[in-house]
Amino acid sequence: MKTPTFWQSNTPVSSALLPLSWLYGAGAKAHQKSAHPVKLSVPVICIGNLTAGGAGKTPVALYVGNMLKGKNIRAFFLSRGYGGKLSGPVLVDPQNHTARDVGDESMLLAGLLPTVVAKDRKKGAEFAIAQGAAAIVMDDGFQNFSLKKTLSLLVIDGKYGLGNGLMLPAGPLREAPETAFARADAAIIIDGNMALPPDLPVISAHATLDGVAVCGKKLLAFCGIARPQKFFDALGGAGASVTDTAAFPDHYPYKESDLNALIKKAAHLKATLATTAKDAVRLPASFKEKILVIPMELVFDRPEQLAHLIDSALAHEKN
Repeated sequence: MKTPTFWQSNTPVSSALLPLSWLYGAGAKAHQKSAHPVKLSVPVICIGNLTAGGAGKTPVALYVGNMLKGKNIRAFFLSRGYGGKLSGPVLVDPQNHTARDVGDESMLLAGLLPTVVAKDRKKGAEFAIAQGAAAIVMDDGFQNFSLKKTLSLLVIDGKYGLGNGLMLPAGPLREAPETAFARADAAIIIDGNMALPPDLPVISAHATLDGVAVCGKKLLAFCGIARPQKFFDALGGAGASVTDTAAFPDHYPYKESDLNALIKKAAHLKATLATTAKDAVRLPASFKEKILVIPMELVFDRPEQLAHLIDSALAHEKN
């Protein structure tokens, strides 16, 4: 789906959907209260968000994965594999699996560390430990209560914030903010600021693109992510000349006809066709060499804040 524009403000549509939001909120509360989280023998670092899509969870997960890799810790990513058809538990094989099998985010994660996809996160964690995991990084696990978390990081898009402040489907919220803030050990705010509870540690970061790759280039940019305009704006900010754009629904499974049309249009505009790394894993193999993939990375204002939280989580499990 594409992120609804009415999620950013209070409109007649969001007002009409309020009764469904109340039901959703009641269900979310009941789900949390009835949960019996299992404690694992290894640290669990959970990365999630409060809103539906687009906050930057996966880039944060990759950053944390790189930190653990640098410490020579055998960490595994654990994902539900959103958009994939496999229920798991399964260890992602980037050479044989596709985004249709395990989801686009899992394919990205598997490029860095071993990644287990499992709809049942408890079974997935047990499978990862059996495969030798010494630590688990849960991507998009904040509203999953099957596991006890050693460290919970809440990722927030600073420009989007909490949208209109309403629960799904009237707004983008997955749960009440006060319950999410109470469970979080820290909030990572990407590209912006917002008011949060004073006792919640805040870590600031901003997303950057590879400016060398795009500066001065004439691009036709396309993507299927929750908030496409973020990518288009970032390209312009990195010095690219974005002559045209095409926005697809989040996690969109590209068809050859879509891509052939884009390639034809780019040729007509004498522009380079460009997309995100997350979109690239959903491209048919025959098109990957025809499209420029623009990598994105996070830069933390004070990286030692996150490093301290990670070290504390690892030390906690040893004691």
